Amino acid sequence: MTDITADIVDLYAGSDALRLAELVRRREVTPLELTDVAISVIEALDPQLNAVVIRVFEEARARAAQPAAGGPFAGVPYLLKDIGSACAGMKLTAGLEYRKDFVCQSDSEMVRRIKASGLNILGRTNVPENGWCIATEPRFRGKTLNPWNVAVTPGGSSGGAAAAVAARMVPMAEGTDGGGSIRVPASCCGLVGLKPSRGRITYQPDEVDLWFGSVYFFALTRTVRDTAAFLDATAGNLPGDPYTPPSPDSTWLASLTERPKPLRIGYTLTTPWGPPFAPEIADAVSTTAALLQRLGHAVEEHDFSADLEPAWYSYNKINAVQAVLDFEQLARVVGRPVGPSDLVAFNWAMLERGRSLSATEHAASIAAVRRINQQIQAELQPFDVFLTPTLTQPPRPVGYWDMNEADVDAYNGKWTDAAFMFAFNVSGLPALSLPAAWTEQDVPIGVQLVGRYGAEATVLRVAAEVEEARPWIGRRPGICAGAA
Repeated sequence: MTDITADIVDLYAGSDALRLAELVRRREVTPLELTDVAISVIEALDPQLNAVVIRVFEEARARAAQPAAGGPFAGVPYLLKDIGSACAGMKLTAGLEYRKDFVCQSDSEMVRRIKASGLNILGRTNVPENGWCIATEPRFRGKTLNPWNVAVTPGGSSGGAAAAVAARMVPMAEGTDGGGSIRVPASCCGLVGLKPSRGRITYQPDEVDLWFGSVYFFALTRTVRDTAAFLDATAGNLPGDPYTPPSPDSTWLASLTERPKPLRIGYTLTTPWGPPFAPEIADAVSTTAALLQRLGHAVEEHDFSADLEPAWYSYNKINAVQAVLDFEQLARVVGRPVGPSDLVAFNWAMLERGRSLSATEHAASIAAVRRINQQIQAELQPFDVFLTPTLTQPPRPVGYWDMNEADVDAYNGKWTDAAFMFAFNVSGLPALSLPAAWTEQDVPIGVQLVGRYGAEATVLRVAAEVEEARPWIGRRPGICAGAA
């Protein structure tokens, strides 16, 4: 066991993943030292946050004690999500006691690439039950709290990941996104959260497709450069993948050194449906738009004309049918079908909704979602980047997002806070949340940058410009490793 000093904790907490990997390459720290520091920080802080719910610490120590592997993140600690990539020998419960004994038999391609990058997996982070919530409060694992302010949610469904990264347990962690589940927690916890273009990350070998290309696997980080380097390490199609976005001319990390040419950037101060932006949200968008204009871009206000609200309910019908398939497949592994007592009221009602829908209703929902995809892409095509809030309201209090609601439409109708999220799941456009402001209660507020299909490089370059002009890396939450 490494002798954990305050200096090494400060170094660890103050470094992003690329810097830690550079320290390993210079032999200023060892992978085992980084692993031991990460474990000590998790053990010290997680009782206050409940972010890390599956732990494989001894296996991680054993890997770290081996000769250092190559890769851009060699020796850097990492956490998977408990609704995330398959990792051989590790449990994957999706926040459900029903699948508490489920163990992955092999690695997904995403995990193979994560391991090849040199990242050392320490465990999995907490999620809401079966994932369909923008808070993280499963009855199986308990609530995850926000290290900035424990009275408000860290977001979901990657809330455990966001809390862990914000508290400096790890420099980055896996997130997945089917309706904002990377970007919402990034906003709530003051992080960078990229949802890549559709098809950028392969689903193979365990899945052919997920929600017609609307689910995305990636990570939450504290810096734009870590996001770019992680995309370099994990992106790429395999033969037979249903979606193939265009490849960039250079690496995404290298593209950050290129100063963006003046771009046409749109922004909106009007929600597509639901209540108006909270004042602090509108101010965060306005100040970011003004900053982009000062940086030399042509900035103009544009309000969505695409009718997103009906498409949101069509999207939920698709997901309800997918839930039926998922639980039927899972029953063969668990040994029994899922029952009402296994699920919170919303999840059982969602399952029942899926069972009730006819094939023609399902086909109509798919057509409606594909139609809104066409409309969104056509509407935003004139803009190189489009700026929105990540959430239209500040993070809600713990307990606000109640999955005990048995009325599916009433529950999904509350998601107006995330009105700008699912649009970019179904359209496949790259979308990145980055920190923009903090409330008087020290709660982060994020804004979202959206690019054209396949244009992550443009989104990342603009995000890096904002990060340089308005840095956030030195700002730390109240529950956090290292010196303030």
